[in-house]
Amino acid sequence: MDTSIVSGLAGVFGSLVGGSATVATAFITQRTQSKRELIRMEIRKRETLYGEFIAECCKLFMDSLDHTLDKPETLVRAHELLNRIRLSATGEVLKEAEYLLGRLTEQYFSPNLSLEEMRELARAGSAADPLKSFGEACRAELQSMQRAV
Repeated sequence: MDTSIVSGLAGVFGSLVGGSATVATAFITQRTQSKRELIRMEIRKRETLYGEFIAECCKLFMDSLDHTLDKPETLVRAHELLNRIRLSATGEVLKEAEYLLGRLTEQYFSPNLSLEEMRELARAGSAADPLKSFGEACRAELQSMQRAV
């Protein structure tokens, strides 16, 4: 075989391999960046959703301490948020959200607290915080998602 043909083929194959490596690297980089951006968007979406649920439940829990459930539609927003959580959350977060909403409903049907009982509840601090376990489950889920980025 002629050496000029071998040299020419070596040059062509070298260019193909080099070009293929560049294309493959660009493809992998783009795919990784897209995946990271999707995860970041999902984290932001869940942070917003969980924040809305916490705000609504906090408001309702404070209301439930000295009111009974006169109008069932009071809980509609919380149930709407729970069902949105059900769409994307992990099992642990969903379990804690369902427990929180159940506890909130029970509080509405419990006797109203006196001012002294509310004071004792406030003194108990985080031990009496009905939102604590939900918040911790959310934080664990979001941290595991961030590790994937």
